[in-house]
Formats: sequence, C-alpha cells, structure tokens
Amino acid sequence: PSRARRDRVRRSSGAPPVRPGPARARSGRRLAPATGAVGSSPGSVIYTGPARDAPVTFEVIVYDEGRYAELRELSLEQALQHVRQDSGVRWLNVNGVHRTQIIEQIGAALDLHPLTMEDIVSLGQRPKIEDYERYLYIALRMLAYGPGHGEDGPSELDNEQLSVILLDGIVVTFQERPGDVFEPLRERLRQGKGRLRRLGADYLAYALLDIVIDRYFTVVEDYGDAIEDLEAEILSNPTTEILQRVNHLKRETLIVRKAVWPLREVIAGLEREEGDLMSPTAITYLRDAHDHAIQVIDTVESLRDMLTNLHDMYLSALSYRMNDVMKVLTIIATIFIPLSFLVGVYGMNFHHMPELAWPWAYPALWGLMLVIALGMLSAFKRRGWF
Repeated sequence: PSRARRDRVRRSSGAPPVRPGPARARSGRRLAPATGAVGSSPGSVIYTGPARDAPVTFEVIVYDEGRYAELRELSLEQALQHVRQDSGVRWLNVNGVHRTQIIEQIGAALDLHPLTMEDIVSLGQRPKIEDYERYLYIALRMLAYGPGHGEDGPSELDNEQLSVILLDGIVVTFQERPGDVFEPLRERLRQGKGRLRRLGADYLAYALLDIVIDRYFTVVEDYGDAIEDLEAEILSNPTTEILQRVNHLKRETLIVRKAVWPLREVIAGLEREEGDLMSPTAITYLRDAHDHAIQVIDTVESLRDMLTNLHDMYLSALSYRMNDVMKVLTIIATIFIPLSFLVGVYGMNFHHMPELAWPWAYPALWGLMLVIALGMLSAFKRRGWF
C-alpha cells in the first residue's frame, strides 16, 4: 500500500502517521542530501555530515617571494585578521565544517554568497566549480586508501569533501577534519623552492588541485595492488569471502569514479575563467592537471574492467573446481557400478546357486571386484580423466 493509504489507516486507528526520515544506506550509514535539509530554503547553512564534537581549528600561511609565515592554533578572529590585513598570498585552512556559525562568520567576513556557504557544509557535493565574479568556489573529493582510513565500517576508502575559495590574493580551504594531503605543498612553501613562492594565489589554488589529483594516482595504484592479490587468491582458492571482497572493491571504485570524472569539467571551467582571478601562467599549468585527470580516469576505468574480469574469473574457477569434484564423484560411482552388480547378484535368495557351495567363492568374488576396480582406474588414468 502507498504511504498515504497507510497514514489514513493509522489515523483511523488513532496512531500518528509515519513521517519519512532521512535515507539510510544498507550499512546503516545516514545518507546526506546533496544540498541542505529537505524543505529548507536555498542558501540555508545546514550541516549534513556525521556528528562531530572536535573543535574547528584554523591555520594561516602567509608568503611572498621573500617572506613566509605559518601560523597555527589561532582563533577565528585572529585568522580572519591575518587574512584581511596581511600582504602577499594568504592561505586560510579551516579544519572542520560542522560548526555552521563559524562558517557563517567566515562567509560574512569574506562576503561569500549564501549558496557557497550552503555547499561548504553540505558534504554530498559533486566536484564542481562556480564563478561568483569576486571569487571562485571549487568542490573536490579528497581520497585516501588503506587500513585505518575508512570512517564507516569495513571500507578502507576515505572520501572527504574539500572546498576551495579563490579570491584576490586569498585561498581558503575547508576540510571535514584535520589531516590532508597538502604536507608536501607546505614543505615546498617552507623551503621556497620552485615557482610557488613567486606566483600568486591562483597558482596556489592550482597546486592544491594538482596535489589532490596526484593523490588519486596513489589510490588507484593501491586498488591495483589489491586487485592483483585477489586475482592470485582466486586462482589458488576461490571462496565466497573473496567474491565479497571483489564486490566491495567494485563499490569503492565506483566512488572513486564519481570523484574523478567531474574533474575534467572543473579544470575546463578554470581554464575558461575570464576574470582576473586566474592568470595565464596558472591556466597554462592547468593543462598539465587536466592531462593527469584524464590519466586517472582511464586508470579507474581499467580497474573497473579488471574487477569485472575478476568476477568472471571467480565464476570460472568455481565452475572448474566443481567440475573436478564432479569428475571424482563420477569416477567413484562408475567404479562401484559393476561392483554393486556383483554384490546384488550374489545377494539374491536363490537356493540353487552353484557358487554358494564353493569354498573359494567369497575370496574369488573379492578378487574379481578388485581386478575390475583397478582395471577401470588404470583405463581412466590412460585416458587422462584424472
């Protein structure tokens, strides 16, 4: 019956109607809606991720060609003061988006659009880029694979949303929690090597995007190693547990695919940026990031094909193993057919059977049965049946 009909039945019985709640995955994890809560007005800053009690922390890096400062353990007011008043390129990293009032304060200080703040705290965002004239908003998926990464049960894939705001001379990154893939980038800034310290905030935004894409290579390589291990196990001993692991990897590579495929649109949007936020130098380097994204996409598609082949290989190995078992059972049954015939003949209750009175009848019957069994085994062996 439909929900409306069930509600009418419940009202007639005096029970309140059942209200639909948030969707849940089969694993029990609550699925966050893509944008805000259902029924809320556009631009509502409503956090949709898992409950967190950790405090929101702020890190500010200020640099130019001759100066570098890295500030940690700052309050929100101190962080915003450095971002608004310091010169050079300013990078504000916010660890935690579960405190919506803090996101609203940052949005008010930087004059961010309400839809941008809504996207920052709505953790189901598809990778995308949005141009608000004064700034660019970029949503990415920051992935990590390996033991200890998964937050929701047996999964080893950590799929975290990363939001990047690019303003004039300012880059703001919003992460779900502390810990990221940007430590090599910070080290390059500390050492002052390369062109990173000489170029502007647009190049820093490109470098953040590039290092996220480079981390995808590590993730897909780890998946490739896991697939190779599964292939060896399937060939040696196909079990139901291996099939479950294959299906688990197929689901996780689908998550990686959803994170990687939209990157082409994101990079293309940055290359088409017509304002002053992206310089020609940064746009030139974006082409390299675009090539890397294409390579990751091709690798992910290859992994999906390999997992499909693994599934077919498992079924083939299981069928081959079953054929071997049936072959052994058939050989045993075939050997016992003539033996059962002899036993059945001499098990009949006739009085006039000449062999029954013969003293050597019993050992002769055993000898005959052994000769038949060994002869059949020898014939099967010569034919290569086992």
